[in-house]
Amino acid sequence: MRLIASALCLVFALALVAGVSAADEKQVTLEGNITCAKCELNKEKACATVIVVKKDGKDVIYYFDEKAHKEHHAKICTEGKKGKVTGTLSKKDGKEIITVSKVEFK
Repeated sequence: MRLIASALCLVFALALVAGVSAADEKQVTLEGNITCAKCELNKEKACATVIVVKKDGKDVIYYFDEKAHKEHHAKICTEGKKGKVTGTLSKKDGKEIITVSKVEFK
């Protein structure tokens, strides 16, 4: 009985920590040029949807998550468009990634 109670407490504690972590992820809105990292920027060997944002006078490239890349890439592959992207930021393999919740083209 104690083992079951301990296991339930552990599961509850992990769920609480996971809920706090999810709440800590803040939505950001980036504004810049939405384009292809391969076709327009010559940065990749395969097409990748990105938004290029000016930050402290430098271009910062944020890669769309895989789902958003597939959904929006046809609109920008050969010619980028100005726009806004809202989502949560992370890093993977040294690249800035935005998990997209909303895209607005100008």
